[in-house]
Amino acid sequence: MAKKSGGKKKKKVETVFLVCEETGDYNYTIRRKMGGEKLKLSKFCPRLRKHTMHVEKKK
Repeated sequence: MAKKSGGKKKKKVETVFLVCEETGDYNYTIRRKMGGEKLKLSKFCPRLRKHTMHVEKKK
């Protein structure tokens, strides 16, 4: 009989950046599951000192 590996499965997670649409700055990094739709969130941009739309960009 073949041995079963008792190790844990690795989660499919990728690191993505949230980039400000107005300045193009990489203000945030997040870890999220692979696949799915691109994120588009309203986050604070320190350069403009106001909330702007940020979109997901992969490494």
